[in-house]
Amino acid sequence: MRIGKQDQNFTSISTSDAHSITIRGQDLCDDLIGKIDFTDYFWLLVLGERPSATQRRMMDACLVAIAEHGLVPSVQAARMTLAAGPDAWQGAMSAGLLGMGSVVAGSSEAAAQFLQQVLDRTAADGTDVETAAIASLNDLVAAKKKVPGLGHGQHSEGDPRANVLLALSDEIGNSGRYVETLRILGKYAPEITGRPLPINVSGAIPATILDAGFPLQAVKAVPLLARAAGLSAHLYEESLRSIGFIMSNVADKGITYDGPLSSKHGG
Repeated sequence: MRIGKQDQNFTSISTSDAHSITIRGQDLCDDLIGKIDFTDYFWLLVLGERPSATQRRMMDACLVAIAEHGLVPSVQAARMTLAAGPDAWQGAMSAGLLGMGSVVAGSSEAAAQFLQQVLDRTAADGTDVETAAIASLNDLVAAKKKVPGLGHGQHSEGDPRANVLLALSDEIGNSGRYVETLRILGKYAPEITGRPLPINVSGAIPATILDAGFPLQAVKAVPLLARAAGLSAHLYEESLRSIGFIMSNVADKGITYDGPLSSKHGG
């Protein structure tokens, strides 16, 4: 059964025949394998063209910045899944990636959308970025919502990863209107919200790669790709010396039951 109206039955990403494999207009074997690094290839796959040196360096830095972040929930889910099914790496990897939502790793997408909303507001209201940013922050406060891309529970004085990414963006001439908007938000947010809200890595990543020309609609692919590398490390270690059931046991001990008791337990 056909669902929805879809009239464009084409793809421009890849094709193959008995003699060749074509990726974005280039021969996989003759032009790409052994001749392009993976960051360039990722950019080529998504956008259909190779990145410039500036685009490559910025994307590469962002991927490195968030590939690994310790035993966060998505990593624990992956490791416990592999402990329960040692033969199912694909299931364990999927468990980790599925655990990347609006709070962990996927927050870069929300920050990207917020930055775009602020910039769209300048056009709609005929105002400057500073005015639009202040108005947008006030709207969030009124709605009792968090500011995407700002704040960090551990790094309250500033996320070091964000600082490095923004400094690099400045250094290589990448910073543009998205980085400018993020910095304006970071300037006014503490005063408007009444809380320390430094720019975090989930704000720096979309700001820098959007300025580099990466599409807003594909921003979430960046943390997903990066964390796949980190998950690979955790799953390999889990296969050598498992801690999945240890984490499960610690969680069981750390959570107190507060529901009704059965008759055998004094209920």
